[in-house]
Amino acid sequence: MKDFATTDPLLQPYTLKHLTLKNRVMTTSHEPAYPEDGMPKARYRRYHEERAKGGVALAMTAGSAAVSRDSPPVFNNILAYRDEVVPWIRELTDALHEHGCAAMIQLTHLGRRTNWNKGDWLPSISAGPDREPAHRAFPKMMEDWDIERVIDDYATAAERMQAGGMDGIEIQAYGHLMDQFWSPLSNKLAGPYGADTLENRLRFTTDVLDAVRKRVGPEFIVGIRYTADETQAGGITAEEGIAISKLLRDTGQVDFLNVIRGRIHTDPAMTDVIPIQGMPSAPHLDFAGEVRRATGMPTFHAAKIQDVATARHAIASGLLDMVGMTRAHMADPHVVQKIQQGREHDIRPCVGANYCLDRIYQGGEALCIHNPATGRELALPHAITPAPDRRKIVVVGAGPAGLEAARVAGARGHDVTLFEAANRAGGQILLTARSKRRAEMMQIIDWRVAQCEASGVDLRYNLYAEEADVLAENPDVVIIATGGMANTTLYEGDTPDHVVSAWDILSGDVKPAGSLLIYDEAGDHSGLQAAEMAVAAGCTVEIMTPDRTFAPEVMAMNLVPYMRSLQRDEVTFTVTRRLRGVQKEGNRLRALIGTDYSDRLTQADYDQIVVNYGTMPLDDLYHDLRPSSLNGGAIDQAAFIDIRPQTLVRNPEGRFQLFRIGDAVSARNTHAAIYDALRLVAPM
Repeated sequence: MKDFATTDPLLQPYTLKHLTLKNRVMTTSHEPAYPEDGMPKARYRRYHEERAKGGVALAMTAGSAAVSRDSPPVFNNILAYRDEVVPWIRELTDALHEHGCAAMIQLTHLGRRTNWNKGDWLPSISAGPDREPAHRAFPKMMEDWDIERVIDDYATAAERMQAGGMDGIEIQAYGHLMDQFWSPLSNKLAGPYGADTLENRLRFTTDVLDAVRKRVGPEFIVGIRYTADETQAGGITAEEGIAISKLLRDTGQVDFLNVIRGRIHTDPAMTDVIPIQGMPSAPHLDFAGEVRRATGMPTFHAAKIQDVATARHAIASGLLDMVGMTRAHMADPHVVQKIQQGREHDIRPCVGANYCLDRIYQGGEALCIHNPATGRELALPHAITPAPDRRKIVVVGAGPAGLEAARVAGARGHDVTLFEAANRAGGQILLTARSKRRAEMMQIIDWRVAQCEASGVDLRYNLYAEEADVLAENPDVVIIATGGMANTTLYEGDTPDHVVSAWDILSGDVKPAGSLLIYDEAGDHSGLQAAEMAVAAGCTVEIMTPDRTFAPEVMAMNLVPYMRSLQRDEVTFTVTRRLRGVQKEGNRLRALIGTDYSDRLTQADYDQIVVNYGTMPLDDLYHDLRPSSLNGGAIDQAAFIDIRPQTLVRNPEGRFQLFRIGDAVSARNTHAAIYDALRLVAPM
């Protein structure tokens, strides 16, 4: 057997100061928003511990652990300014060390990248008066006593992390307070911390480094994550970024540089820093390599390095010393372990959907779109173990839910048959992937098909399963994952004649032409994807929603590429308008348009009207099978939530257990469908 540890660049150890890292793979700082009361308790610890078990060499915990009270969390960050954080940090550190994983933490003051109406309701502070567009708070320009206080807060927070056993800290200097001093675009101070010279703009940072070193000593590892090129006129240039990098090196107080490129003050800017699906992989990797060559410093970097080949190239080519694969480890925490075992083909791929970060920035918690065990490690397994008894399980539908049910059942060792009416697996994701920019979503399907095939699942395509087909298998369990069909019924109204669904446009069954109204009441990707296709076909498009904002389910960073393609003269966005009905008017369609805010009713004519209003379950087979089932289709919700076996019996004469999951229950999303399947089948 090949010794991967001696030949793979990613598996080589790396010495950082006195610390030996067992390989070159790390998770960079990110806040999954799992703390409780600002503390990294059990859920937070288990999340990072799973990645340590999976072989990652360095966990840079905590995106933006707050050093000061006037840096209130914007997404449930760790409160590093509280003394009670120390024992929780100690538990986290000990858990990571137990698996040979180094533990560090990112410390920051958010500056203007937060709001005043959180935490203690203190004004946000910055080196200038301009608000950050993404967070909207107008900051107070810092006075000398503010600067002195925050410098001391950094040092005290670093001391707490050292007391908690951390191997080091990373100071955050992009987009946050420190960078707000660095950037000529945001620093409006006069005097020793003003924007007139580079040394003055960096003075706050060097003062923080001095204060930190006085508290933690020369051996404790201290790094900095920063932008070395803001990619915006008037901001930090690449040349200036190299000069900053050398200045940091020459302080003698910085042990590593973690380089990014760009700004994060708006959603589009942040999406360029942290690219999503359809955008180039590793767009800033070569620039990080330039910083490494110019400084000779240990250099870390992460930005859409989601596959092993790219990560391996980063190390083998000498561009980086440690490569960050953060979202990749949210999709699969065992990346390194699978490389070590020669099982790269088994790695669950990150598809760049950015469900994780978009949820955080909407005030939620980080979840992977197709690994529901991420963030739920206290309850759900990442590695499926064999069941004590083998059962016959029939799954109907090869979309995300059905494939996940079949995958998990197969991994448990059950005898699994999966029926699919189409000639290939995919369900609704086949429509999603018709947009080239979202083609990566098919990896959700392809990975599961490969896993099913490897475990012996009997995949039967081109078979529209009916009751007799299912019963002929003599199943112990039947899982209906038949999804749904596009719904064109208006809210609490009728299904108007002459309209088509967004699915009709996405599938190519209906060609967009002329002037289109896309009436989007679901607010998900389908409406905007249909709009993109219509614009590409030369149509004039109006996107209308009854909501206050359009496409609220798409969320911030995923909205960016849509807006870049749709912000043009022939596209109109209309909010707070409700489609009340549609009439035929000659060879055109007349829309009756109302509003929830008044009795106002208007009319407008279009060549086509496209409705996006979710799906209705395809559940006929489920209802056909209910009388023959033990449980009548009922689910024990408490057992479902607690990940325990389903034991309900409502019909003692029944022959099998019957369940339905995903959109066969109700219109939701890909994550919900896969989560349904995992927590139903994992305890079977």
